[in-house]
Amino acid sequence: MGEKRFWIADKELVKQVSGVLRLEPGEKIILSDGQGGEADAEILSYDKDAVEVSILEGRAGTGDPMTKTTLYLSILKKENFDLAVQKCVEIGVSKIVPVITKRTVKLGLKRDRLEKIMREAAEQSGRSVLPILGEELEFKKAVVDAKENDINFFFTLGGKPLELKAEYKDKRIGIFIGPEGGFDDFEVESAKAARFILAGLGSTTLRAETAAIAAMHEIIFNLGRQ
Repeated sequence: MGEKRFWIADKELVKQVSGVLRLEPGEKIILSDGQGGEADAEILSYDKDAVEVSILEGRAGTGDPMTKTTLYLSILKKENFDLAVQKCVEIGVSKIVPVITKRTVKLGLKRDRLEKIMREAAEQSGRSVLPILGEELEFKKAVVDAKENDINFFFTLGGKPLELKAEYKDKRIGIFIGPEGGFDDFEVESAKAARFILAGLGSTTLRAETAAIAAMHEIIFNLGRQ
C-alpha cells in the first residue's frame, strides 16, 4: 500500500501544532476522527493555512469511558457553564444538553464557542470521540428526552448519597444538574414521577458547575473506567 499523506486545513489545528506547540516537520502527532478512531501521524510540511501529514498507524481509540452519559445541565452564567462543559468533557461525558429551568437566569448560549470548548477539551484529554452538544430544552422536554436513558440521576440538595451499582456500568445514564438557585419543587416532583433517582453530593451546598463536575467524576470513574 502507498503512503497515506494528505493536507489538513483546519485553522485551529494548524494554529495549535505550528504556533502553540511549535512542532517541526518530522515530529509525530496523534490525530482523531472524533468518532472513536485515532492514528499516529508525522508532520511533513506546512502551508499558510494547512499542515501536511503522513499517517503511520491507525487504531481504535482508548481514551473514552465505556459508560455513556448525557449531562442535562441547567444553563448557568457564561463562565460557569463554560467551566462545567470543559471539565465534564475532559472527564468523559458523551453528550451535553443545555436545560432551561424555572430558576434559569441566563439564556442565549453561543453554540460555536461551546463546541470549540468541547473540541479543545476532548483533544486535551486524549479522547477519540467528540461529545455531542444537544439543543436547548425546556425542563419538561428534557425529562421526556431522558426517558431514552436506562437510568437518570437527579441531583438535588438533600438527595440520598449517590449509590452506583455494578450493573449500571453498561447502561445509558442521564445526569440532571440544576441552576444557581437549584430545582424548584415542581421540577423535583416531576423527576420523582419520571422515576429518576434523586441523589446528593454530600451535606455542603455546591455551586452548580462544581456539582456537575463532581457528579460526572463520580459516575465515570466508578463505572466508565472499569
